[in-house]
Amino acid sequence: MLTGMLGPMSIPRAVAVVLDTGKVLVIKRYLRHRQAIDCVMCEAAGEVGPDCRGHHYAVLPGGHVEPGETAEEAALRELDEETTLSAKIDRLLWTGSHNGRPAHYFLMADVQGTAELSGDEAAANCQDNSFELLWADLHALEAHRIHPTEIGARLPDLIDA
Repeated sequence: MLTGMLGPMSIPRAVAVVLDTGKVLVIKRYLRHRQAIDCVMCEAAGEVGPDCRGHHYAVLPGGHVEPGETAEEAALRELDEETTLSAKIDRLLWTGSHNGRPAHYFLMADVQGTAELSGDEAAANCQDNSFELLWADLHALEAHRIHPTEIGARLPDLIDA
């Protein structure tokens, strides 16, 4: 974890956008904490209260940029760790925000392998913290409650640009 001036919410996020015939690879999530104060999704939605009601949503594969790592390297590493896929960076699609952190979204090219849940996501997969890989229609990401919502609306235009 980075120390000093950057807290955990300032650590950049790198995201891999993997396409296959009009579909994009997402990780469907269900997340529930005992307390809303412990839940980043409750915080992102502005929900307060003692209990986390649980959240169904989807994210694109990605995660923290580690110290000494570029955002591009992090996107490729996270893709491999979470899905077992390997790829090359085609281009940067967008730089936005994910739960108050800078997030870099990269379109992948030359994708190799078969998508299988792996790494920390596979190890943590349980009733209150589930992960499932899914090929979702690029133009219907809202149906999967993509997070952050802004990327779902923008992704088709960003890819076509």
